[in-house]
Amino acid sequence: VVDHYENPRNVGSLDRNAKNVGTGLVGAPACGDVMKLQVEVDENGRIVDARFKTFGCGSAIASSSLATEWVKGKTVDEALKIKNTDIAKELCLPPVKLHCSMLAEDAIKAALADYKLKQDPKKGESEQKA
Repeated sequence: VVDHYENPRNVGSLDRNAKNVGTGLVGAPACGDVMKLQVEVDENGRIVDARFKTFGCGSAIASSSLATEWVKGKTVDEALKIKNTDIAKELCLPPVKLHCSMLAEDAIKAALADYKLKQDPKKGESEQKA
């Protein structure tokens, strides 16, 4: 946790209007943490870059940082398999901070959902109507 908090990886933003960039913005009302995670996906469906901005405690920042490290190089489907329990285990998060890893998992899913929606807007509209 300390390493990813003191030396966070991949802080910043990508162009949220780009068709190949997905943006996930999630928050935890219980603690006030807010996490923005963005992924850039190449034409082969592989995540080539990831950035985050997090307003929250050290565990939330560390979870975001680790999430961006883990999704890079993965396909969209592989990235969707990243679980909060894996993030929590890697960072040795105490039980009181498990919501931070859940936030990171939710941010990954939200960013990838946004990316998928941009690839096929008509499909997204029909899913929203259903």
